[in-house]
Amino acid sequence: MLEINVIKEKPQEIIQRLAIKNIDATATINKILELDAQRRETQKKLDDYLSELNQINKEIGILFKTGKTAQANELKEKTAQTKIQSKELDAFLASTISQMNDLLVQLPNTPHSSVPKGKTAEDNEVVYQEGNIPDLGKEALPHWDLATKYDIIDFELGVKITGAGFPVYKGKGARLQRALINFFLDNALQAGYREIQPPLMVNEDSGYGTGQLPDKEGQMYFAELDKLYLIPTAEVPVTNIYRNTILKASDFPVKNVAYSSCFRREAGSYGKDVRGLNRLHQFDKVEIVQIQHPDKSYQTLEEMREYVASLLQKLELPFRTLKLCGGDISFTSALTYDMEVYSAAQQKWLEVSSVSNFESFQANRMKLRFKDENGKTQLCHTLNGSALALPRIVAALLENNQTPRGIKIPKALVDYTGFELID
Repeated sequence: MLEINVIKEKPQEIIQRLAIKNIDATATINKILELDAQRRETQKKLDDYLSELNQINKEIGILFKTGKTAQANELKEKTAQTKIQSKELDAFLASTISQMNDLLVQLPNTPHSSVPKGKTAEDNEVVYQEGNIPDLGKEALPHWDLATKYDIIDFELGVKITGAGFPVYKGKGARLQRALINFFLDNALQAGYREIQPPLMVNEDSGYGTGQLPDKEGQMYFAELDKLYLIPTAEVPVTNIYRNTILKASDFPVKNVAYSSCFRREAGSYGKDVRGLNRLHQFDKVEIVQIQHPDKSYQTLEEMREYVASLLQKLELPFRTLKLCGGDISFTSALTYDMEVYSAAQQKWLEVSSVSNFESFQANRMKLRFKDENGKTQLCHTLNGSALALPRIVAALLENNQTPRGIKIPKALVDYTGFELID
C-alpha cells in the first residue's frame, strides 16, 4: 500500500508513475487527498471535544469536593451533549478512515523509474540472454509426450484423481522433482538463506499483507468454512512472518528460503499454452525472500537476479532475462525481472522465475518496520524471487536433453537424482 504521506507530498508524481502501469489514478488520488483532509479536520474537532470533556470532568470533581453539588450536576448535563457529539465525530472519523483505506488498497505500487512503458508481455525488455538453443530436429517430442513415453508424469491420472492441472509424478519423474527441490534448497543455503517450512494455508490478514488481497482474490483457492486461502506462493507466509514487527538495522539483510506446493486457480486459462506442465493449478516451487534496508534494496534485487541466473547456468539451460513493462508488472511490484528458459521442442520461451522489489509497498500493509541509527522508525523494503518454479524447468530439462537413448540429466543434478538418464 502506498504511504499517505508520500501521496500528499507528490500527488502528481504518483499519478504520472502509475500511468506507466496504464492506470489513470487521478480521481482516486484526489479523493484520497480529500478524505485525508476530512480526516485531519475531524480528528482536530474530536481532540478539542475530548480536551473540553477532560477539563469539565476536572471541574466537576472539584465542585463535588467543595460541596457545590448543584453546579456539578449542571456541568454533568453539559457533558452529556458533548459526549454525544464526540461519539458522532468518532463514528464519522472511523468511516472517513475506512473510505480512505478502501481507496488506498486499490492503488497498485508505483513502478521504478527504469520500468519501460508498454501494455503487454510483448513490450517487455530483454536485458540479457545466455546459452545455446539446441537444435533437436523434427523428431523432437514435447515434454507431455516424453512424460508418457517414459512413464514419469501422468496427466490423465491427475484428472481422474482431482482434475486438469494436477499431474501425478511417477518413478524417475517423482525423483527428478525431489532432486530439483533439494538442489535449489541446498544452493540457497550455501548463499546464506535460512530455510523455512511454512503453512500451505494463510488467513485473510496474511493475504492482505503481501497484496494478494483484494487484488488476486479470484485466483486463490478458498476454504470458506475456515476462512483460509491456499497459498499461491511461499512468499505469502514467509513474508508475513514479519508482519507487525520492528527490526533493528543490524538485522539486515533478512534472507529466507522455502519450498512449498503452490495453488492457483488460473481462471480463464485455456488453449495450447496451458498444455502439459506449462500452466498448473498445483505445482512445486522454491522461493527466496529478503527483507532489506531501503538504501540497499535495488542492489539486493540485482544480486537475487544473478543468483537465479546461476541456478539456470548449473542446469545448463539456455535462458534470458526480461525487465517487465508497466502493463505486465504485478500490482505489488516496483520492478520485476522475469527469467525464461527456452523449450526446444515447443520452440518457445517459458517463464520460470520472477524476481521483484516491492520497496515499502508490502511493508506498509504489514507494518514491517525497522529502527535506524537515530532511533527513527522506518518501513523496510521486501523482495522475493522464484528460485525456482519446477514445472517449466522440468519441461525444458526433458525437451532440451532428449536423446535417442533417453533423457540426459545435467551433471549438477546427478548426485541428487541418483541416475544419469531417464530411459
